[in-house]
Amino acid sequence: MGSSGTEDTIAIDVQPAHDFVALSTMLAPQKPESSVCWCLSWRLSSQENRQLTGVARAEKVRALCTREIAPGVLAFRDGEVVGWAGVAPRSELHPFATSRKIPHIDDLPVWSIWCLRVRPGFRKQGITSALIDGAVEYARVCGAPAVESYPVDNGGQRVDLTMAFVGTRAMFERAGFTKAAETTSVAGGIPRILMRRTLH
Repeated sequence: MGSSGTEDTIAIDVQPAHDFVALSTMLAPQKPESSVCWCLSWRLSSQENRQLTGVARAEKVRALCTREIAPGVLAFRDGEVVGWAGVAPRSELHPFATSRKIPHIDDLPVWSIWCLRVRPGFRKQGITSALIDGAVEYARVCGAPAVESYPVDNGGQRVDLTMAFVGTRAMFERAGFTKAAETTSVAGGIPRILMRRTLH
């Protein structure tokens, strides 16, 4: 996919997430039988999400990694996985495809970035920016006409760490996204907005 780097840092390489073991480093629970998100909560219907528990969630993600279109992108630094971004066609993401809180502003078959995660110990090192850029580039390579995100419009207000995965308006503005619509969705008590970057 590509690399990015700044002075005094090792370049960050962002690749499609076909490597299940690397993706597990970012998403797996300490106990395999624990029913953690595995970044499936935004991909499945609420009924599917409730029914899929424990190791079955890991197996679902393993299967997603084998598809032609990866479930997202991973950031590597010096060969070590350091970050994850969920990016996929919005039509594959049941909660966004059917949301009453986040509008569809037109009929474009857009892709969505819905989750950004950086491993502890690697934060504030440019990895989030590299993930966003890499996710956009992956969507472009796969033919997406535009990419959307649904970050909080926090105006500098501190974002609760448990909700930080949605990103902030400023993060996406730096990556060339612009606000396209209001939403009625909220994360950590802060309103979310719909942002978009047109690719073609």
